[in-house]
Amino acid sequence: MSLDMPQPELRPRDLLVRVRAVSVNPVDTKQRMNAAPPPGTARILGFDATGIVEAVGPDVRHYRVGDAVWYAGAIDRPGSNAEFQAVDERLVGHKPASLDFADAAALPLTAITAWELLFDRLGQPHGRKAAGGTLLIVGGAGGVGSILIQLARRLTGLTVIATASRPETVAWVKDLGAHHAIDHSGPLDEALKAIGFDGVEMVASLTQTERHLEAILRALKPQGRLAVIDDPKTLDIVPFKRKSLSVHWELMFTRSLFGTPDMDEQRRLLDEVSALVDAGVIRSTVTERLGTLSPQTLTEAHRRVESGRTIGKIVLDGL
Repeated sequence: MSLDMPQPELRPRDLLVRVRAVSVNPVDTKQRMNAAPPPGTARILGFDATGIVEAVGPDVRHYRVGDAVWYAGAIDRPGSNAEFQAVDERLVGHKPASLDFADAAALPLTAITAWELLFDRLGQPHGRKAAGGTLLIVGGAGGVGSILIQLARRLTGLTVIATASRPETVAWVKDLGAHHAIDHSGPLDEALKAIGFDGVEMVASLTQTERHLEAILRALKPQGRLAVIDDPKTLDIVPFKRKSLSVHWELMFTRSLFGTPDMDEQRRLLDEVSALVDAGVIRSTVTERLGTLSPQTLTEAHRRVESGRTIGKIVLDGL
């Protein structure tokens, strides 16, 4: 059901945004299922959003009323599935001018995750296209995979291999720029060998890490790197010692949760992604527009995301 709630109060560096569109991510469904609010209270879900700045806090430096913005918010504050949202300006970028609000809403959370994973966790050089190396992306057709393929292909010299198991997902990842696609329904190392790769330097495991861990261990070359974003029940990395492999976690909410000194990097990151979109270097990953945000359309979006068979991103127009 819909709820009437008071308009958010602004902290000193907050923007008050009138939400124009949102998208749905796996983390939305996890929060709904695993982080229920106390009885008698309500929690506003949602992260990805685009909108128009309606008001600014007294210490805001980078935005003014009327600006079109995009962001993924913070996990410890009320979410974007509402008419208005308060969000710290350090987590907000200027929306790409070349995209409408709905198409833009598909990108912020996944773009931040993919960017931090590629450049901050896996250590790829930013600003120059260094040659060499191979990146295996496990779950290439999902939201994060769909933008990670584009960033890795356009901004690095890596050979990009994405996993996909259906004809439509294989076509999707190749159209986004993957050099190769392999089937993740079997052992990943064997699938790599079948296309001529004895191993890879890097793996971005975006889904089902626990299932693929042994094959990832075999596939990674000595001194390789594994970056993980999902939530395996266990993650035994002791066998990784023999190859001197490193394991990196990526959670795009870390900076906002801990108020890190570099929290403003997410604003700069989103502005850079926005410029890349407007330059035609990367594109929106939206594949479904389900209409206006409502309990019914949001429930359907969650159902589709939970199926594990969505391609790209699902978006909803604002209230």
